[in-house]
Amino acid sequence: MNRPFYEFSKAAVRIIFTAIWRFRVVGAERVPRSGPLIVACNHVSYLDPPALGAAVPRPVTYMAKDELFSIPVLGPVIRGLGAFPVDRTRGDVAAIKTALGILETGACLGIFPEGTRNKDGSGKPQLGVALLASLSGATVLPAHVSGTSQANRLARVSVVFGEPLRFETVGKARREDLAKWTDDLMNRIYALRAAESGGR
Repeated sequence: MNRPFYEFSKAAVRIIFTAIWRFRVVGAERVPRSGPLIVACNHVSYLDPPALGAAVPRPVTYMAKDELFSIPVLGPVIRGLGAFPVDRTRGDVAAIKTALGILETGACLGIFPEGTRNKDGSGKPQLGVALLASLSGATVLPAHVSGTSQANRLARVSVVFGEPLRFETVGKARREDLAKWTDDLMNRIYALRAAESGGR
């Protein structure tokens, strides 16, 4: 991650989002300021990563689909912001190792469990967040972003953070454990819509 470039980009995004979409952040005080952290958020628009990054009060590294890195301009930009590629067509062991390495340094990792944009919340979430949390012991922070799918209508963009979670089990986590954790996490993420709606 190019830290000066990241901080400049984050400040620019906050200014733009505030001026155009009345950007609002709820629950920023719930974000752990240090230690390994996975921020898990719903995904409705290409604007979600910059919105979430602007809302989290510490640098966020994203796992992004590998095809984005071959796009001129965008590829070098997201690399400069610390993003790393993942092949969503298969179990990408290299991406998992990279993610674990990031968490081992005490950094913050941003992941969209649904894997792709999912406007109505009906998509099947992946087990990656639960797997990484179980392997690393990282804290997981639920987050919900709204308004980005209606950015062309100048809808208000909001990010709401929930209470930090720890996924714990006795012994090695089984697939059914990961599935249960993932369902619970997604329920918590979508429950945050009520907090966002109440603050309009």
